[in-house]
Amino acid sequence: MAGESGAHGDISMNLAGIIQYQLRGTNCRGRIKDTKVKSGVIESRFGKGMISYPDLLVICGEPEYHDKHKDIVLNPTVVIKILSETTADLDRGVKFMRYRNFNETLIDYILISQDEPHIEHYIRQENDDWLFKEYYGVDTGFRSDSINCRLSLAEIYDRIQFAEHESS
Repeated sequence: MAGESGAHGDISMNLAGIIQYQLRGTNCRGRIKDTKVKSGVIESRFGKGMISYPDLLVICGEPEYHDKHKDIVLNPTVVIKILSETTADLDRGVKFMRYRNFNETLIDYILISQDEPHIEHYIRQENDDWLFKEYYGVDTGFRSDSINCRLSLAEIYDRIQFAEHESS
């Protein structure tokens, strides 16, 4: 989405650096927010279709594309979305449903809050069920085993200032 917040931009850049560094020398590559990913039925280049633009994605192996234009990725391994107040419900609901139903290669779907140090991590299991994990606080970290990366919330949220929450 155009016009991202400062926190969104900083988190995106932090993630890109963290993941790219850990992917060096592997068969996986990161892509940033202008990459189209299949998330529905694509009838033709100019007909009706369904694509999404994750904030960051990782493709393992050679990228597979919809057609000769090589502009719609078909084989993401990891999709990362940075949540905003206006897109959070869509990213958790309809978009996640589309990604998991139209991308058999997708293993990790990661949602990152920009309002607090909080990450939602969905992991595809061998039986195609999805395991849900949550991580809170900058002293926390987690792994994406599908790409052999360790993600620290302190690094993801580097330079992010959170508003103080009033206690009830």
